[in-house]
This record gives sequence, C-alpha cells and structure tokens, in this order.
Amino acid sequence: MTIPQAIIDLYDRYTHGGMDRRTFLDRLSALAGGAPAAAALLPLLRADPTRAAIVPPDDPRLATARVTWSGPDGDLAGYLARPAQGGRFAAVIVIHENRGLNPHIEDVTRRMALEGFLALAPDLLSRDGGTPADEDRARAMIGRLDRERTLARLASAIRFLAGHPDGNGRVGAIGFCWGGGMVNALAAAAPDLAAGVAYYGRQLPAEQVPAIRAPLLLHYAEHDAGINAGIEAYTAALRAHGKTFEAHTYPGTQHAFNNDTSAARYHAGAAALAWQRTVVFLRRHLAG
Repeated sequence: MTIPQAIIDLYDRYTHGGMDRRTFLDRLSALAGGAPAAAALLPLLRADPTRAAIVPPDDPRLATARVTWSGPDGDLAGYLARPAQGGRFAAVIVIHENRGLNPHIEDVTRRMALEGFLALAPDLLSRDGGTPADEDRARAMIGRLDRERTLARLASAIRFLAGHPDGNGRVGAIGFCWGGGMVNALAAAAPDLAAGVAYYGRQLPAEQVPAIRAPLLLHYAEHDAGINAGIEAYTAALRAHGKTFEAHTYPGTQHAFNNDTSAARYHAGAAALAWQRTVVFLRRHLAG
C-alpha cells in the first residue's frame, strides 16, 4: 500500500513534537477520508515491535548482556553485544530514536556486533525509570531530557567502552533520528569520539562545527523536509573548516528509512546501502 506523502509528513510532525495526539488524529482522519480509514493507516505508520528481531536475541554467534556504568549523575543502563568468539573489538555506541531503547534498537545493536564490533545501546531514559513500552510516553520523556546532561551521559559511555576489556580503545557512535542529532552534537562535545554516523539527524549550528574532531558519515532521506533544510549549511560549514565527512541522500526514501519495523517508511535497498557504507566507514576509522 502506498501512503500519500502528506500523511507521512503529518506523522513525522506528530512524532517529532509538532502537535498533540488529538490534533494529529483529527488531521489524519481528514486526509485519509474518515476515522475508519485513519485507523487502518495507523498500524502502517507506527513501528511494529514484533518485526524487530532480524538477529535473534539468543543468536549463538553473539554474547549479549544488560550492563550498567557510572555516569555524570548516577549509574546508566544499556544493552551490550559483541561477537561470541574472543578478541578485542572496535566499539560503537548505538543511540536510539526518540522512542528510547526498544527492541528494534537492541536488534540494530546485535547487527552491529555481528559486523565485528563491541556495541553498546545506552538507555538514555534509564535515569528516569527506563524506556517505557508506550512509545508516545517515551517520546514525551525524551523531549524533557536536558541536552547537555544527555551529552555528558553519552560521553560517559565513550569512557566505559574505551576502557572495556573486550574493546580496542577506540569508540565511535551511530544514531538514528533523535539519536542521529545526538551523534552530531557528541562529535562536537566529546573530543575522544573517533567516528560518528548520523542517520537523518538534526545538524549542528555552523558556529559549533569547529569543535568537531571525529570523521562523520551522514545519511539523509530524500523526503524529509524538516531535517533536510539544514543539510546545505551544515555540509558547507564542515567543508569550510576542513572536517572529514561523507554525506549521502537516498532517492525515494522517507525519514527513518532504516527502520524495518515501520512498514510505511522502511526502504530495503537504501537501508542495505547505508549499512554497507556505515560498516566500511566504522571499520576504517576505528581500527586499532
């Protein structure tokens, strides 16, 4: 089923804090042609957690664990995955969307581990009781996070992985949507970040770009007006300040094209190509 772009844009505005639920449902009903049609569309627009296990949680090729570490304001919690067979691996922080640490992000973390990385997905709501099952509640909680405190918590994850006995001492980050924006911000805030990959993430203001040290790989969707409005200024500033970066826009894609639990927005071809580029980029910049 092809969903009109106006409906996808409306859903993106809603999920990024652009309107309340009642307004969203009223406008969705108007665009869809009535409440019954809107109700039929909602499951296609929402992420479906039952589709989240591309790599099974008990995959014998991996070792996984729930872990905690010391953050700037108390212990933080997350999900850690690595290849089951020993060695010292380059480490990657996997930063979740504005839905928090959910089964899809845990699955992405396992996928990263299968590529040969020590992968950690922090629950950036762990100091607030942890990610709830209700994604609307999770989005509201994410919206209340203090940005500087969140960056300090992510910096503590870098230190945790840099000193981990299974790591090679080098740490990168990959983030999606809200997490992609946090990768851009972390690159400027944490000089020990060795590489960053931002999927459709909000960009930094040009004046913050000089602080970036990490090489960046930036993935964008073709149809993502809110995020894409900042691409030109950001890449121009990165270029002007001599930063190492790659930027790719994937034709025919929507915001969140990598999220295979979202039937309306997942794009298998673009997701595969972006992942291939991501793995090559991280291996190149995180080699010990």
